Amino acid sequence: MASLNETPVAMTIAGSDSGGGAGIQADLRTFSFHQVHGTSALTCVTAQNTVGVTRVDALPPESVLAQLQAVVDDIGVQAAKTGMLLNQPIIAAVAERLGRLKLKNLVVDPVMVSRAGVQLIDDAAIATLREKLLPLALILTPNRYEAEMLSGLKINDLETMKQAAQAIGKLGPNNVVVKGGGFVGALRGVDVWWDGETCSVLETETVETSHTHGTGCTLSAAIAANLAKGHAPLEATQLAKDYVTQALHHSLAIGQGQGPVGHFFPLLNS
Repeated sequence: MASLNETPVAMTIAGSDSGGGAGIQADLRTFSFHQVHGTSALTCVTAQNTVGVTRVDALPPESVLAQLQAVVDDIGVQAAKTGMLLNQPIIAAVAERLGRLKLKNLVVDPVMVSRAGVQLIDDAAIATLREKLLPLALILTPNRYEAEMLSGLKINDLETMKQAAQAIGKLGPNNVVVKGGGFVGALRGVDVWWDGETCSVLETETVETSHTHGTGCTLSAAIAANLAKGHAPLEATQLAKDYVTQALHHSLAIGQGQGPVGHFFPLLNS
């Protein structure tokens, strides 16, 4: 599925965040600032702001697949990421279509549990995601609580992060990044990488800000963008972490709650 021109193309299959901090809004900004053309397949529409989510409306699975197929048939996609898929029918439909398309550069952000430990989708949806979508992933990016759910392990330190990454790898994804953004103290922002053979610790500086909305979406989108540009999986992930760190440095204190990371930092010195 090569693009018809030389511009890298990435796709986000995710939900809309009306507040603009996460979801497809964050993904498309991330693609743009990586000089990658962003395309999308919308799965749901949320009414949300910096304080919280007040409503969620799912699109029919047929609509999601029509969006995905329209892009692939005409433009082509070098990499894709999934975000909030919301329910079991959408997850099953997306997994079946992505499997048929054999897209190699697929980043799966499981979006099952929030960074605060709140379950976001029901058990049937989680089971389908685990069984159907995870084996298609080139890179899987669970947060601490998602990694606990997928591995069956309690994660309290770096060693259990490593154990969880290896256990999750047995579910089928080629590479696993267990994210440490939800930790406090020394492990905050420390991620663990597992590629089936090597376990690596990925570190970056800690940015002190309460405005972190959209970090997970931004990381997975940045990984997909770098994959679309031809970077190898580990390099793509390291570059993505650097991007998120800079976006946190320029996070936006907007609204009355948790503001989003700032994507337009590359323009500030231009």
